Amino acid sequence: MSEQRSFYDEIGGHDTFARLVDAFYRGVAADDVLRPMYPEADLGPAAERLTMFLEQYWGGPTTYGEQRGHPRLRMRHRPFHVDPDARDRWLRHMRTALDELALPPLHEATLWDYLERAAYAMVNTFEPAGGRGPGIVTPNDPPLRSPQA
Repeated sequence: MSEQRSFYDEIGGHDTFARLVDAFYRGVAADDVLRPMYPEADLGPAAERLTMFLEQYWGGPTTYGEQRGHPRLRMRHRPFHVDPDARDRWLRHMRTALDELALPPLHEATLWDYLERAAYAMVNTFEPAGGRGPGIVTPNDPPLRSPQA
């Protein structure tokens, strides 16, 4: 009987995910909408968290869960003003990063499908950022509303 390999292993393991995340954060660092969403002066901790998350999700080490618990992605992104513009920028930087990997077509499509669905799921407002700019929602901000409201 042959051992089944995870997607993580099939695409090259840690090195591949580290390259993806590094390329992604190069774009984020220069993005005037996304960069303010990362409060740390250095994007290194955010890159480490994203790498660990993606590795765990795709069948690699479970370090993310051991250190941070359940991902709870929507809850963790709730404090940020994630509107369609932020989503599209995130996807644009991730697309550039994914293209740099030059994965086989099936692996590329599988990973992109997940990243695209995840980005759409993180949108928590359709309200423009307004004059205060993007970033963390403050306690005095009005509640975020769904598009049906």
